[in-house]
Amino acid sequence: MKKKQYLKLGIVIMGTLLLASCGNKDDGKKEKAKESAATATRTINLMEQTEIGSLDTIFTQDEASVNLQANVFEGLYQLDGKDNILPAIAKELPEISEDGKTYTIKLREDSKWTNGDPVTAHDFVFAWRKMANPANQANYFFLLDGTVENGTAIINDEKKPEELGIEAKDDYTLEIRLEKPVAYFTSMLTFTPFFPQNEKYVEEKGKAYGTSSDNIVSNGAYIIKDWNQASMSWNLEKNPDYYDVKEVKNDKLHFEVIKESNTAYNLFESGELDMATISGDLAVNNKENPNFEAVQTSKIYYLKLNQLRNGKPTLFANENVRKAIAYGLDKEALADQIVADGSKAIYGYVPYGFVSNPESGVDYREEAGDVAKTDAKKATEYLEKAKKELNGEVKMEFLSKDGDSDKRIAEYIQGQLEESLPGLKLDIKTVPQQNSIELTKKGDYELAMGTWAPDYQDPTSFLGNLITGNNSAYSNPKFDELMADAANKYGNDPVKRWQTLMQAEKVMVEDDAAIVPLFQQYRGQLVNDKLSGITRHLFGSTMTYKTLIIEE
Repeated sequence: MKKKQYLKLGIVIMGTLLLASCGNKDDGKKEKAKESAATATRTINLMEQTEIGSLDTIFTQDEASVNLQANVFEGLYQLDGKDNILPAIAKELPEISEDGKTYTIKLREDSKWTNGDPVTAHDFVFAWRKMANPANQANYFFLLDGTVENGTAIINDEKKPEELGIEAKDDYTLEIRLEKPVAYFTSMLTFTPFFPQNEKYVEEKGKAYGTSSDNIVSNGAYIIKDWNQASMSWNLEKNPDYYDVKEVKNDKLHFEVIKESNTAYNLFESGELDMATISGDLAVNNKENPNFEAVQTSKIYYLKLNQLRNGKPTLFANENVRKAIAYGLDKEALADQIVADGSKAIYGYVPYGFVSNPESGVDYREEAGDVAKTDAKKATEYLEKAKKELNGEVKMEFLSKDGDSDKRIAEYIQGQLEESLPGLKLDIKTVPQQNSIELTKKGDYELAMGTWAPDYQDPTSFLGNLITGNNSAYSNPKFDELMADAANKYGNDPVKRWQTLMQAEKVMVEDDAAIVPLFQQYRGQLVNDKLSGITRHLFGSTMTYKTLIIEE
């Protein structure tokens, strides 16, 4: 990254509210003054590690964009600091029919778009149909597959988007019909692709919608300013027309895109950042720093092994190549010595601390145990078999993002595998994050660094990515059947469903080595000790800023 000149971020001191009354003449004014004083703080300075791809909620998949959208827009439900589901645009939790397939949701009537239009049930219908329409190629269309009525048929271009099982019964009543009971469906509704969109405005803007802060109307706690798709900085300002504005604790947040740990660290030390993400040696050296936190996330880093590129089988169509990689990587050294921000090596696709057995309460990862544990001897044996089958050298292209941490991880994997598995060669191809997303989405890669954070609270948010039709060209009827059984056959048997999902993970990760899990991210952060109200989440957006506040 070229050196960037960072301007000293100005400190905005908010004026204090003077009370015009005395004694107990007007208790209401005193309470209002207390609320105003609680938000009378300076601009909070934050960072992202990548640029924002889009503000169109159905066309992004990267963490930075999802986080921004979750703070600028609002859906039916939101999460509190313990990931409990709370009403947002919905007045209350859904009324669910006895068969578990029909959700009736009443909407609040005081939510507005920033152009003054009311947020109505019709805005949700428009957004969901837009997501389902195969012509739009929405990133998260698969969330409708097998869940919302007719979602699968629409995605496969067998029915029209207007036939999706969502209907505005009136301006403030939404009815959602499902194909089958989906236990985690309400948690899905907290995720950005299910947020509303203002149909008239979106159609007026056309392809420009979501490409800049001047080309959206929003309905969330903050309004975004000074952003377009090339921006390396932007601002969030409190939305004065937000229905819950009294709970928004800060007037302004400023963001900078910072890809290098050293830059982030220096800006934090100079007081120009209130929260900095660091990794590698900086994280190791700051573990005793009272401002350092290793924050657990549900984000999994893994290797994507593409079996079909441009219509032709890749070397990863060879099972022995995949297993040589899977068993040959020293994940402990990668997590502890290279990433070194508190992240933990993992031997499975579903993370620790994310979801528990519905009967016993035991954590999924603890119950499922390790699958495809590192084994150097096995790795060598698989590579030798592969070399015989492929007539010699095993050479592959390794697609990596251009972030500081991503590059270090890629270089470690390249060196470690080439050293431990003679005859295996990796050539690293480094590209910006959005390019990497597009290339992997199109299946135009061989080996790539993948990351996945769950969209909703269920193991299928991970495992569902590898059902036939994925962008790694992995397909196994046995895996597909297990996933289908979990969804359909055992939909009303939570324990049997749980066991079936663990079987499916073993088939995909251990038996087939379809992907190679590397580590579960624990994000290393330096946090200003005067910053409070940080609300982090283990699924959907990873952080919301509504209650964020700094007082000096």
